[in-house]
Amino acid sequence: MSATATRTQYAGFWRRLLALVLDSVLYTALILPLLVMTYGPGYLRWWLGDSSELASYGFLDLFLTYVLPFIAVVAFWRTWQATPGKLLLNCRVVDARTLQPLGLRQAIIRALAYILSALPLYLGFVWAAFDKRKQALHDKLAGSVVIQVIDDDSHLTVQQWQERVKV
Repeated sequence: MSATATRTQYAGFWRRLLALVLDSVLYTALILPLLVMTYGPGYLRWWLGDSSELASYGFLDLFLTYVLPFIAVVAFWRTWQATPGKLLLNCRVVDARTLQPLGLRQAIIRALAYILSALPLYLGFVWAAFDKRKQALHDKLAGSVVIQVIDDDSHLTVQQWQERVKV
């Protein structure tokens, strides 16, 4: 089997938004049952009716809702260059200058800058739709960029492609 050629391009706004939605759904599906088991069914009524974005039901709620996601996102970027949603969509978060993996400091800055991107009606995220490198505000602040890795199988013969698919 021959090696597959790959090319990269900047990941667009809609792909990035879909990755964020996938990550949010996955995280909520994993964490919400723990919170309901800990605080009881009243947690759902409180959670759905609460109007404060930064409100917390208790220590575990605070930890699982804010601290753990921050740690997990930084760990995913450092380990796999992407969160699960971005991995599913063949996207990678890399240094904007070198296209190499983010350093720890850079990943932390990017994660903290998510807050700034969200503050004015999520306009920092929307910025990616209009930027030539598809960078959101948090990418600009951290010096990162999200790329889409595309497998280019156009050079393969039918037999080589069939062998690749079997694997």
